[in-house]
Amino acid sequence: MSEDPAHYTLLPHLTVAVVVEKEGRFLLVEEATDGDRVVYNQPAGHVEPEEELLAAAVRETREETGWEVEPVALLGLYRYHSPWNGVTYHRVCFVARPLSHDREMALDEGILRAAWLSRDEIASRPERLRSPLVLRVIDDYLAGRRHPLDVIREVDE
Repeated sequence: MSEDPAHYTLLPHLTVAVVVEKEGRFLLVEEATDGDRVVYNQPAGHVEPEEELLAAAVRETREETGWEVEPVALLGLYRYHSPWNGVTYHRVCFVARPLSHDREMALDEGILRAAWLSRDEIASRPERLRSPLVLRVIDDYLAGRRHPLDVIREVDE
């Protein structure tokens, strides 16, 4: 792989994100970005080498929010090209149900807090969203989009 920083923006980034809904509110993280912006996002992050997609989704949610979740459906596959950093992200988005919360868990670096917000609260702050994907996946969730998890095939040899 090239050591040239410009090469970094040319490569697509594989990420997972998780939509967790409880009583009409959605689990989001409030995080500080590299550019000192404070934004909201779903629990999300990069898939690590050799990591399965579902494991990445559960791990990222736990590390960023302290919530243990159970993925129940695939919401969709999304592509987003960020004007902030020039990176193209390929996001695999899951729907999960909340199981338990560890209030004492230290959250990932850069995460300020986990928050439960309604769709209207999220939509009223477009300048505070990490990307347009934040609201888009919530609207897809509310529209009833769901795909079975068994469409994902993890093959190791």
